[in-house]
Parts: sequence; structure tokens; C-alpha cells
Amino acid sequence: MINRRDLALSALAVSALALSAPALAASADEEAVAKKVEAFRLAQIAADPKALGALCWDDLSYSHSSGKVEDKATFIANATDGKSKFLSIDYKDPTIKVVGPAAIVRFHWMAEQEMAADGKKVPTNLHILMNWQKQGDEWKLLSRAATKL
Repeated sequence: MINRRDLALSALAVSALALSAPALAASADEEAVAKKVEAFRLAQIAADPKALGALCWDDLSYSHSSGKVEDKATFIANATDGKSKFLSIDYKDPTIKVVGPAAIVRFHWMAEQEMAADGKKVPTNLHILMNWQKQGDEWKLLSRAATKL
């Protein structure tokens, strides 16, 4: 025999589970996006065209702080052409907000690269906005925009 108290506690437990499920799903998606963002950072440092290609949406829009906008093929070609080499890239203070099948990622980019032509070291200090979209079970970079700080 179930009394009112047991019924109320059961209803409360089910309600708590229902409310926590979306939070757990968002947390899992945020963690998955964070892993993709880190994989992207490492692929940039390594200038790895295969890894960059796997992380980017086919219709990527990649915007530089200079205002130059590249599609996926152009971005990958320029990022891996050997004209410069990243000595370091740090993504500081990242935030990730998942909204349905989209994720908004922001961070402070601090990097140093060395130019192949003259060995000159060039620091960059930027604010980055990345938009990731979920395709099936995979997150892909849809767009990226940079602003000089």
C-alpha cells in the first residue's frame, strides 16, 4: 500500500531527475566542445591540415582580426603553408555556452609565432568567438571571428 507521503516523495524524486537531465546533457556537450576546442588549438600549433579539416564544418567561415575572411580550404592552406610557425597559443578564460545543437565559445587568445622568412617573432593578443555546431554526435567549427585587443 502506498501512502500519500511515499507518493509525494516519489513525485519529487522524478521531478528532480527530470530537472537534472538537461543539466547533465548540457554538461556533457560542454565537455565535448571543450575537447574539440583544445584539439583545434593543438592542430593549429602543429599546423596539421588533416586534424584541422576534421574539426571544421565544410562551409566554415574563418574571420581574422584583420577583417580577412577565409573558407575552409583557404583557412587550412594558409594555416599550414609553413610561412610561419606557432611557438605558443594559449586560450585564456574560455567560456562555452551550448544552445541546442550550437555552442558559443569565447576566449582570450595569446600567441607567439615565428615568421619563416626572417625569424621574426610576432605576438598576438586577440578576443576570439567560435561557433560550433553538432553534426550527429560530432561537434564541428562553423565560424570563427577575431578582434584585436
